[in-house]
Amino acid sequence: MLELKKTAFLCSQKIPASAVLKCYDWAIEQRKAGNCVVCGNHSTIEKDVFEILLKGKQPLILMLARGMKSRWEPVIEQAIKENRLLVISPMDKKVKRVTRATAETQNRETISISDHICVGYVTPQGQLDNLLKNEKFELL
Repeated sequence: MLELKKTAFLCSQKIPASAVLKCYDWAIEQRKAGNCVVCGNHSTIEKDVFEILLKGKQPLILMLARGMKSRWEPVIEQAIKENRLLVISPMDKKVKRVTRATAETQNRETISISDHICVGYVTPQGQLDNLLKNEKFELL
């Protein structure tokens, strides 16, 4: 999967209602097109987008903002068994909680392995805004 063309999906934790539907529509488009997306599941919108994508058959990469889990939900286990989901964690397995620092590391790693960046929403002067200062990205 790492050899495929990949699009990162990133989004600030606080997102206006007007941007939520754009993110959902984008995820459905990516699923239908069979595009490989790299995303986390830390913020609510990232979880929602991940769940929409997980319902498809396209390749998907989940980048964790914590250490690797030892147990997964059945739907995630099934996607892994079908070789359509790759789970990556840039953290030590001892890291059990998501922090501001681990979320930033997750976002940096997501960007580093992706060919394109799509952003659902960026809070001005927020952590994601600062991270994206020198990046080219598509804002939904």
